[in-house]
Amino acid sequence: MKALLIGEYRQGKLLDSTFELFGFAAQLGGETAFLLVGDETRLPACDGPLYLAEAAECGEYNPDLHKQLILQAVARENPDFIVFVHSSYGWDLAPRVAARLKAAQVSEVIGLTDGGFEVGCCNAKMRRTVKPSTARAVLTIQAGAFPARQPNGTPRIQRLAATGNGGLEFVGYEPAEAKDVDLTRAEVIVSAGRGVGKKENVPVIAALARALGGELGASRPVVDAGWIEHSHQVGTTGQTVSPRLYVACGISGAIQHLAGMKKSDFIVAINKDKDAPIGEIADVLVVADVMQFVPALTARLQR
Repeated sequence: MKALLIGEYRQGKLLDSTFELFGFAAQLGGETAFLLVGDETRLPACDGPLYLAEAAECGEYNPDLHKQLILQAVARENPDFIVFVHSSYGWDLAPRVAARLKAAQVSEVIGLTDGGFEVGCCNAKMRRTVKPSTARAVLTIQAGAFPARQPNGTPRIQRLAATGNGGLEFVGYEPAEAKDVDLTRAEVIVSAGRGVGKKENVPVIAALARALGGELGASRPVVDAGWIEHSHQVGTTGQTVSPRLYVACGISGAIQHLAGMKKSDFIVAINKDKDAPIGEIADVLVVADVMQFVPALTARLQR
């Protein structure tokens, strides 16, 4: 079994999410090859073939040229899997490659099972196993689903070049919209989930955040319901955080939310469901009604 891992390079840097590809490959087993459109000064120390094309010539993103480069590496390596991170780069390029190869595509892989791949369903409340029906498959892995792994070795660099200029012109990056609160800098975050019940209960969670000297966060369902502003959302469609303390109040633990906060130093989850997925990563799981436990905890802290 062999996997071709597609790294990501942006604004002169190899993205950290690239190392999650090596974590996935370690769980998958077998041989690996790596491809990057980037710069020779920013390469992972991985064993095996490393296919390199210069971003200065091919652009940091040009779907036609990058697809051409990947197909060249596929022809040389004959991999069973071509693996991207499920990012704006991966979700745009993966289906182009899959269509050209007439291969199955599995998006947002969050785990491995015997002969298949786990993906989320029902708004990430459930998981299902998908087994590709083609001999080769193109995969995208959910950010944060697999541990980042720093490879250790000496790559065998093989140069690639693309012809033509593609049908699109890359004009640059647009900075993200300014946020009301920058959760990435917070030492303590207390987040509200759907389990708080209603919008009128959000101030109870905000009071705990203040008592701990932290910031108020939120899961996507709470933001989608209009209870809290989007600038407070934690997860793959919000902010990725790594505070010293993360308190999840009434949050079940969809993979998209976990990906945004699982690197926190210490995680406390308060949930009346003892089997909630967030309990798998929490350092402390408090099995209780959020609206009974949080006010009592806040009052204790304010003494």
